[in-house]
Amino acid sequence: MKRVLVIGCPGSGKTRLAGELARRTGLPLVHLDKLFWLPGWVEPERPAWLAKLAVALAEPEWVMDGNYTNTHAMRLQAADTAIVLEPPRWLCLWRILRRVISGFGRTREDMADGCPERFDLGFLLYVWTFQRKQTPRLEAALREFDGQVIRLRTPREVQSFLDRT
Repeated sequence: MKRVLVIGCPGSGKTRLAGELARRTGLPLVHLDKLFWLPGWVEPERPAWLAKLAVALAEPEWVMDGNYTNTHAMRLQAADTAIVLEPPRWLCLWRILRRVISGFGRTREDMADGCPERFDLGFLLYVWTFQRKQTPRLEAALREFDGQVIRLRTPREVQSFLDRT
Protein backbone atom coordinates (compact mmCIF):
# COMPACT_ATOMS: atom_id res chain seq x y z
CA MET A 1 0.00 0.00 0.00
CA LYS A 2 1.63 3.19 -1.23
CA ARG A 3 -1.38 5.15 -2.55
CA VAL A 4 -4.35 4.57 -0.30
CA LEU A 5 -7.83 6.08 -0.53
CA VAL A 6 -9.98 6.07 2.59
CA ILE A 7 -13.59 6.61 1.53
CA GLY A 8 -17.05 6.30 3.04
CA CYS A 9 -19.93 8.27 4.45
CA PRO A 10 -19.13 11.41 6.43
CA GLY A 11 -18.80 10.39 10.06
CA SER A 12 -17.61 6.90 9.14
CA GLY A 13 -14.14 7.51 10.60
CA LYS A 14 -12.21 8.28 7.40
CA THR A 15 -10.06 11.03 8.89
CA ARG A 16 -9.21 9.10 12.03
CA LEU A 17 -8.31 5.93 10.11
CA ALA A 18 -6.31 7.84 7.48
CA GLY A 19 -4.34 9.68 10.16
CA GLU A 20 -3.53 6.53 12.07
CA LEU A 21 -2.64 4.65 8.88
CA ALA A 22 -0.31 7.48 7.80
CA ARG A 23 1.31 7.51 11.25
CA ARG A 24 1.90 3.76 11.24
CA THR A 25 3.14 3.51 7.65
CA GLY A 26 4.99 6.82 7.31
CA LEU A 27 2.95 7.67 4.20
CA PRO A 28 2.08 11.35 3.68
CA LEU A 29 -1.47 12.27 4.72
CA VAL A 30 -3.77 14.21 2.36
CA HIS A 31 -7.12 15.53 3.59
CA LEU A 32 -9.38 16.32 0.63
CA ASP A 33 -11.43 18.78 2.70
CA LYS A 34 -8.26 20.77 3.31
CA LEU A 35 -7.46 20.77 -0.41
CA PHE A 36 -10.98 21.55 -1.58
CA TRP A 37 -12.46 24.29 0.58
CA LEU A 38 -11.56 27.96 0.46
CA PRO A 39 -11.94 30.15 3.59
CA GLY A 40 -15.55 30.77 4.59
CA TRP A 41 -16.74 27.44 3.19
CA VAL A 42 -16.38 28.72 -0.38
CA GLU A 43 -16.21 26.09 -3.10
CA PRO A 44 -13.39 26.57 -5.61
CA GLU A 45 -13.88 26.71 -9.36
CA ARG A 46 -13.87 23.16 -10.70
CA PRO A 47 -10.73 23.54 -12.88
CA ALA A 48 -8.75 24.92 -9.92
CA TRP A 49 -9.95 22.10 -7.67
CA LEU A 50 -9.08 19.40 -10.19
CA ALA A 51 -5.64 20.93 -10.74
CA LYS A 52 -4.92 20.86 -6.98
CA LEU A 53 -6.15 17.29 -6.79
CA ALA A 54 -4.01 16.24 -9.77
CA VAL A 55 -0.90 17.60 -8.05
CA ALA A 56 -1.69 15.60 -4.90
CA LEU A 57 -2.41 12.43 -6.89
CA ALA A 58 0.88 12.74 -8.78
CA GLU A 59 2.87 12.24 -5.57
CA PRO A 60 4.41 8.75 -5.35
CA GLU A 61 2.90 7.92 -1.94
CA TRP A 62 -0.08 9.04 0.13
CA VAL A 63 -3.02 8.20 2.32
CA MET A 64 -5.97 10.32 1.16
CA ASP A 65 -9.24 10.71 3.00
CA GLY A 66 -12.46 12.15 1.68
CA ASN A 67 -15.35 11.49 -0.65
CA TYR A 68 -15.88 14.05 -3.42
CA THR A 69 -17.81 11.50 -5.44
CA ASN A 70 -17.25 13.29 -8.74
CA THR A 71 -13.51 12.55 -8.41
CA HIS A 72 -13.71 8.85 -7.47
CA ALA A 73 -12.62 7.63 -10.90
CA MET A 74 -9.68 10.05 -11.04
CA ARG A 75 -8.51 9.09 -7.55
CA LEU A 76 -9.04 5.36 -8.01
CA GLN A 77 -6.98 5.47 -11.18
CA ALA A 78 -4.04 6.78 -9.14
CA ALA A 79 -4.55 4.54 -6.08
CA ASP A 80 -3.39 1.02 -5.38
CA THR A 81 -5.71 0.47 -2.40
CA ALA A 82 -9.20 1.66 -1.50
CA ILE A 83 -10.38 1.31 2.07
CA VAL A 84 -14.17 1.64 2.18
CA LEU A 85 -15.71 2.38 5.55
CA GLU A 86 -19.29 1.16 5.87
CA PRO A 87 -20.60 1.69 9.42
CA PRO A 88 -24.34 2.04 10.06
CA ARG A 89 -25.95 5.35 9.19
CA TRP A 90 -26.93 6.06 12.80
CA LEU A 91 -23.27 5.82 13.89
CA CYS A 92 -22.18 8.27 11.18
CA LEU A 93 -24.88 10.74 12.23
CA TRP A 94 -23.97 10.38 15.89
CA ARG A 95 -20.29 11.07 15.14
CA ILE A 96 -21.14 14.13 13.03
CA LEU A 97 -23.37 15.57 15.75
CA ARG A 98 -20.73 14.89 18.40
CA ARG A 99 -18.10 16.57 16.21
CA VAL A 100 -20.30 19.64 15.69
CA ILE A 101 -21.05 19.98 19.40
CA SER A 102 -17.48 19.48 20.58
CA GLY A 103 -15.82 21.61 17.91
CA PHE A 104 -18.42 24.24 17.06
CA GLY A 105 -16.81 27.43 15.80
CA ARG A 106 -13.31 25.94 15.63
CA THR A 107 -11.52 24.77 12.49
CA ARG A 108 -10.48 21.11 12.58
CA GLU A 109 -6.94 20.12 11.68
CA ASP A 110 -8.18 18.20 8.65
CA MET A 111 -10.21 21.16 7.33
CA ALA A 112 -9.15 24.19 5.32
CA ASP A 113 -8.33 27.38 7.21
CA GLY A 114 -11.34 29.62 7.69
CA CYS A 115 -13.84 26.77 7.69
CA PRO A 116 -14.97 26.42 11.31
CA GLU A 117 -17.17 23.58 12.46
CA ARG A 118 -20.84 24.46 12.05
CA PHE A 119 -24.30 22.95 12.18
CA ASP A 120 -25.52 22.31 8.64
CA LEU A 121 -28.89 20.61 8.19
CA GLY A 122 -28.18 20.01 4.49
CA PHE A 123 -25.01 18.13 5.41
CA LEU A 124 -26.93 15.95 7.88
CA LEU A 125 -29.41 15.15 5.11
CA TYR A 126 -26.47 14.23 2.85
CA VAL A 127 -25.25 11.80 5.54
CA TRP A 128 -28.77 10.38 6.02
CA THR A 129 -29.16 9.69 2.28
CA PHE A 130 -25.52 8.75 1.57
CA GLN A 131 -26.10 5.01 1.31
CA ARG A 132 -29.01 5.39 -1.10
CA LYS A 133 -27.62 8.22 -3.25
CA GLN A 134 -23.81 8.07 -3.10
CA THR A 135 -22.97 4.41 -2.48
CA PRO A 136 -24.20 3.24 -5.92
CA ARG A 137 -21.85 5.76 -7.58
CA LEU A 138 -18.97 4.62 -5.42
CA GLU A 139 -19.68 0.95 -6.13
CA ALA A 140 -19.76 1.64 -9.88
CA ALA A 141 -16.34 3.31 -9.65
CA LEU A 142 -14.97 0.45 -7.54
CA ARG A 143 -16.05 -2.10 -10.18
CA GLU A 144 -13.56 -0.42 -12.54
CA PHE A 145 -10.77 -0.38 -9.94
CA ASP A 146 -7.86 -2.79 -10.42
CA GLY A 147 -6.39 -2.36 -6.95
CA GLN A 148 -7.10 -3.85 -3.56
CA VAL A 149 -10.44 -3.03 -1.93
CA ILE A 150 -10.70 -3.37 1.85
CA ARG A 151 -14.16 -3.02 3.41
CA LEU A 152 -14.47 -2.23 7.10
CA ARG A 153 -17.91 -2.09 8.72
CA THR A 154 -17.34 -1.81 12.46
CA PRO A 155 -14.91 -0.05 14.79
CA ARG A 156 -13.60 -3.50 15.74
CA GLU A 157 -12.82 -4.30 12.09
CA VAL A 158 -11.03 -0.95 11.75
CA GLN A 159 -8.93 -1.65 14.84
CA SER A 160 -8.14 -5.18 13.67
CA PHE A 161 -7.01 -3.80 10.31
CA LEU A 162 -4.78 -1.23 12.03
CA ASP A 163 -3.32 -3.89 14.30
CA ARG A 164 -2.22 -5.84 11.23
CA THR A 165 -0.66 -2.74 9.61
